[in-house]
Amino acid sequence: MIDLKQLRENPAHYALGAKAKNVHIDIERIVELDARKRALQSEFEKLRAEQNRLAKEIGPQIGKLKGSLKGKHGAEADAIQKEIDALSAKPVALKSASQAIEAEITALDPELQNLLLQVPLPPDPDVPVGKGSEDNIELRRWSPPGFDLSKSFEANRGFKPLTHLQLIEKHNLVSFERGVKLAGTRSYFLSGAGMLLHNAILRYAFDTMVHSHGFTPMSVPVLVREEAMIGTGFFPAGREQAYLVDEKNRGGSSDSYLTGTGEVGLMGLHMDEILDEASLPLRYVTVSTCFRREAGAAGKDTAGLYRIHQFDKVEQVVICRADEAESREWHRKMIGYVEQLLQSLGLPYRLLQCCTGDLGVKNADMVDIESWMPGRGDTTEGTPSGEFGETHSASRLYDFQCRRLNMRYRPGGSAGKGDTVVCHSLNNTVAASPRILIPLLEMYQNADGSVTIPDVLRPYMNGIARIG
Repeated sequence: MIDLKQLRENPAHYALGAKAKNVHIDIERIVELDARKRALQSEFEKLRAEQNRLAKEIGPQIGKLKGSLKGKHGAEADAIQKEIDALSAKPVALKSASQAIEAEITALDPELQNLLLQVPLPPDPDVPVGKGSEDNIELRRWSPPGFDLSKSFEANRGFKPLTHLQLIEKHNLVSFERGVKLAGTRSYFLSGAGMLLHNAILRYAFDTMVHSHGFTPMSVPVLVREEAMIGTGFFPAGREQAYLVDEKNRGGSSDSYLTGTGEVGLMGLHMDEILDEASLPLRYVTVSTCFRREAGAAGKDTAGLYRIHQFDKVEQVVICRADEAESREWHRKMIGYVEQLLQSLGLPYRLLQCCTGDLGVKNADMVDIESWMPGRGDTTEGTPSGEFGETHSASRLYDFQCRRLNMRYRPGGSAGKGDTVVCHSLNNTVAASPRILIPLLEMYQNADGSVTIPDVLRPYMNGIARIG
């Protein structure tokens, strides 16, 4: 959620930010509702203050008047009683007026809060302007020694590549038919060496983040309440991508949702907490099962392991102080961790700077990392041309998530004085499998159709050096 005070002071900034992200939101309506709410709150506070003042003054006055009624009769008594009634009516009228204002605030607040939740975080000024992914800009690319990305796989390796679909069928690594039979479209079973390789890359990525980069290992819930999805910015935008577990209709107090990333659990860990500044930055890593409906992706990458409903992902999250330079430096570091991982696996990749139209509502900046997949791209004479495919996404969110989650710190630590400050947060994929198996299998295939296991993964596969 954005800072309402900042929006109030500079609504044009947020209107332009929303436009840059192709988000349609009525900023003027928010300003109007906010102004009306603040005016009502001011009037409400005045009435409450008047009620408190009268409560102190009227009591003694009424008591004095009631005392003067003794021995009074006729018109004189009627006049005193009329004065008592008038004084008694004042607090009642004020209470009624304040209740009416309170009711009006209650009536307009849901619309205001709903609109605020839809306001995207404006992109950073240095993010390139663009309509969508087609306008993203390549920052750099890397390939292992001896592999030239300007040439075809065949030109590099001396034989035509098999696609990952052909390789998994050849070695019985995945069963799509049985997965679809059991769970529907985009479902699968990993089997044998396929499951071993899947676990190996996840364990290697997880251990690397813990032992080489000092991240704290965590488990996370993958079934969460709606508040967690709203707090992390996946709702209301993106609601159509989440699986709903309908508990209300079964007598539960609230519905739950299956998370599409471990980021939800890692960020929700400190919801509604005031953190010790000395503990920042917090660096967390988790491996969790993730679920995505892939709504709107009908007919896109329907075959194979690229776009599926259930997968496992190693996710890194950093929660740091509210400092833009610090956030930018952590963004650079987190991208670097992934580059090191991909280079250790010998997988070619490129970095893409996402444009404004491809950022999503919660990101000030985002860099995608795409791995080279020889089996993707246009097919010529039965051989794919090869193509980059997204495998990682690194996001810088500043205080957007933490403000929604009410996650703060007090400068100077617990002994510090003054107001609390909303934290900053960042996240990045470390490895998502089985998608990462696509470049692994295709890049490490041999002319005879066997697949060599990268050196760094062999300890996680009990020394297995080759599939097939």
